[in-house]
Amino acid sequence: MIAAEQVRAFRGMTRAGTRSVLAYRGDLVTGAITLVIQVVLAIAVWRTVYAGRAPVNGVDARTAVAYASIAACLQSVLLPWQFSTLPMRIRTGQIATDLTRPLGLMWQVFGQNLGVLLARLPLGLIGLAAAGVLGALVAPSGWAAAVLSAVATVGGALIAMLCNLIVSMVTFWTFEVSGPLIVYRFGSAFLSGSLIPLWFMPGWLRGAVEWLPFQAQVYTPVSIYLGQTRGGEAVALVAVQLGWLVVLTLLLELIWRRARHKVVVQGG
Repeated sequence: MIAAEQVRAFRGMTRAGTRSVLAYRGDLVTGAITLVIQVVLAIAVWRTVYAGRAPVNGVDARTAVAYASIAACLQSVLLPWQFSTLPMRIRTGQIATDLTRPLGLMWQVFGQNLGVLLARLPLGLIGLAAAGVLGALVAPSGWAAAVLSAVATVGGALIAMLCNLIVSMVTFWTFEVSGPLIVYRFGSAFLSGSLIPLWFMPGWLRGAVEWLPFQAQVYTPVSIYLGQTRGGEAVALVAVQLGWLVVLTLLLELIWRRARHKVVVQGG
C-alpha cells in the first residue's frame, strides 16, 4: 500500500515537472528557434571546416556534421539551465514542507527532473528534424550500435540529472546557486563533447576528460550511434556510465545526509 502511494506520488512529481515546462510556451518557442539556429550554424561551420579536406583523425565531413547536429539536440534536452526548483524551495523555506511528505525529497526532485526532461524532448526532436531537412543526419552504423546508443542515451540522461542535482544541493550552504550552475553548464557543455567531439581534442586533454562523468552525457551515446566507438570499446563506455551512476548516487546520498543536518541547524 505504501509502495503504491509512493509510486503515485513519484508520478505526480513527474507530471508537475512536465507542466512546469509546458506552462511557459513562449520559452518553448524561443528554445526551439534557438536550437534550430544552433543546429543550422553548427552544420554550416563544420561543412566549411571540412570543405575540400580529407578525413581528420579518421572522421569524415558527413560524420562530423552529423555529430555536431545530434550533440546540439542532446545538449538542449540534457543540459537545461536548471532541472528542478530545489534551490528556490530551499531559499523560500518550502523545503520544510517537502521533508514532511511520504515520498523522500531526493525522489521528489528526481521525479520533477524527469518530468522536465520529458517535456524538453520535443525541442530535441525539432532540432533533429531541422538537421534532417538539411541532410545532416545519418543512419546508425548497425542495429547493435542503435540499441547500445539508446541505452547510453538513457545513461547519459541519468548522469546529467544527478550532476545537476548535486550542483543544486550547494544551495543548502550558499542559498544562491546561480554561479555554480553557470560554471557547471558551460563546463559540462565543453567537457561532454557537445561542442567539440573528444576525438578532436589533444591527447592530454582527452585523457583527462575521459576520467570525468561529463563525456558520458553526450559523447558516449553519439559516438556509439555514429560507429566511431565500436565493439568492446563501446561496451566499455557504457560500463563507465554505470560506474559513474553508482559513484554519483553515493555522492548525492552523502551530500544529502550532510544537508539534512544543515536544515535542522537552521530550524527547518
